[in-house]
Amino acid sequence: MTEKKYGIFSLPVIVAALGYFVDIYDLLLFTIVKKPSMLGVGATDATMLVDSTRVINWQMTGLLLGGILWGVLADKKGRLSVLFGSIILYSLANFATGFVQTVNQYAACRFIGGLGLAGELGAGITLVSELLPKNKRGVGTSLVAGIGLSGAVAAYFTYQLTDDWRLCYKIGGALGIGLLLLRVSVAESGMFREAKEQKVARGNFFMLFNNGKRLKKYVFAILIGLPTWYVIGILVNQSDRFGKAMFDSTTIDSGRSIMFAYAAIAIGDMLVGLVSQYFKSRKKALLLYYMLTIVGLFLFFSGYNDSDTSMYAICTLLGFSTGFWAIFVTMGAEQFGTNLRGTAATTIPNMVRGALPLINMLFLDLFQKSWNWSLINSGIVTGIVVMSITLIAYYFTEETFHKDLNYVEE
Repeated sequence: MTEKKYGIFSLPVIVAALGYFVDIYDLLLFTIVKKPSMLGVGATDATMLVDSTRVINWQMTGLLLGGILWGVLADKKGRLSVLFGSIILYSLANFATGFVQTVNQYAACRFIGGLGLAGELGAGITLVSELLPKNKRGVGTSLVAGIGLSGAVAAYFTYQLTDDWRLCYKIGGALGIGLLLLRVSVAESGMFREAKEQKVARGNFFMLFNNGKRLKKYVFAILIGLPTWYVIGILVNQSDRFGKAMFDSTTIDSGRSIMFAYAAIAIGDMLVGLVSQYFKSRKKALLLYYMLTIVGLFLFFSGYNDSDTSMYAICTLLGFSTGFWAIFVTMGAEQFGTNLRGTAATTIPNMVRGALPLINMLFLDLFQKSWNWSLINSGIVTGIVVMSITLIAYYFTEETFHKDLNYVEE
């Protein structure tokens, strides 16, 4: 039977994009409604930092564990099975979050939500990468990420319009159920069906570690994505604190900074596929975005960043420059065979998300608490460390633009 040919605006691409939209809506919603939601479950101004950190850490732990779980299932049971299963789990978690009454209940629901959210992007990117011809893969996956990342903007305005954080979570749950109905008509990847018929190990997470060459590819695939969460998790998320330290501002809204950054990330991610097509190279496109990130970092810590307006503008630039999530995840998927691709593509972005607590540890616990550095100096040195590691990993990462994906790992 002839395999159906899909275009970049075909149903699987659109459904994967909408799935990622709901994923990002839910993932960033906590950051946007953090203060009112934490006060709503019994936290106080005095306990806000500790309690909110506990909730976000449980969510990120869920993402980390869920990435492994869904990645293995994507290669064992199929890409569609993961997309269905993950969306049911995080939709239920969203609904439940709308009814929580204590910090512990909130943390538990966000852990379950994190487990579910972990399966969405990797399985979607894997499915799209395998269904589209190789000359359209980059554009298709960029469309998925670009539409998906605008979910953060939707989350911000949903809260602005409703002023009800519980309703925002329930809306996220409803969006997930609606998406589930759309997914019914999406077909499984032909490459996966072929691999399923072969006598090869599928979804063996430990295969990523039992071969030196595969392990290096896997580690480098994770490290090239680190700047995204340094920028969002440290600089943009704490733009209010940086504004206070740099030019004594008390009016910067970090939620607004996140909205501007993610709007720009969405644009950057939709363009990065076209840039990749122009260069006929994933790596050249990635390097261009790295250079823009470095420019944004210089501006962030420079004398030009001296007002609320400049802070929002620089956060927007940093957002655009880190809009390479699509290419980063696509490169992760393209570096591994069909029997291990879902595992790699699903765990890689969640390993990067899971690296945020480590970056926070470097930024906060080591540089500020142990070494007594200022907020600004800690931010600068953390950025230098992250970008240095990333550029080294980039150098050793293989080019995958023209790679044929119809093969298996032995």
